[in-house]
Amino acid sequence: MGSVTDPRVPGPDLLVLWDIDLTLVDYSGIGRDWYGQAMTAAHGLPIRHVPTFPGRTERAITAELLEAHGIAVTEETVQALFVELVAIADAARADMPTLGRALPGAAALLAALAEHPGVVQSLVTGNLPELAVCKLEAFDLHHHLDFEVGGYGGVSPDRHELVKTAMEAASAKYGTDFEPGRVVVIGDTPHDVAAALHHGAIGVGVATGRSSVSELRDSGAHLVLEDLSDTPAVLAALVGAASRTA
Repeated sequence: MGSVTDPRVPGPDLLVLWDIDLTLVDYSGIGRDWYGQAMTAAHGLPIRHVPTFPGRTERAITAELLEAHGIAVTEETVQALFVELVAIADAARADMPTLGRALPGAAALLAALAEHPGVVQSLVTGNLPELAVCKLEAFDLHHHLDFEVGGYGGVSPDRHELVKTAMEAASAKYGTDFEPGRVVVIGDTPHDVAAALHHGAIGVGVATGRSSVSELRDSGAHLVLEDLSDTPAVLAALVGAASRTA
């Protein structure tokens, strides 16, 4: 998706930022396997400690993993693990459709939002950009997302920074100031909601991961969905939530 430059065409005014894992797709178990392979390849060690993955960024997970294995956390050691993760994902590309699944309603909702006037869709994900593309392309979920303006997990251990990065990148590319009330962050954990609320954005929780509806509500989400399967209802709820805070 390119920048909107024609002054006769109304510019985008709603930025929707998606989490990936257990929001759009389910690759449960793949993280441990990939990090285990990466640790051995990058640092010659078998994995002895498995970090908690949901809602966290690759940089946070990597730092915890390195510390648990007695390796100094430096940019060099972090990047060495990142390089291996990208290589593992690239090697697995042909097998990705058999390693996970698209969650119900994900493809239809991405397509429906793409048809809604003024909407830009991108990502706020703990994944590295290359892993994000690999996971989504496996199920043709990448067509309506602008990967250039996403917030990715290599940026910071703090998910708040990922939302900030995405908002700034989208505003710069599209030449419009996306006010926080016109930014929707959708994810399956309280971490996703907290990152949205930190910036005054709309936090939407989807209970397709390990967090329940009640846990997502308690985290302060503006809207909580059981799943994405009812496209018209979810679309109306998302647009309605943004309209109420505009």
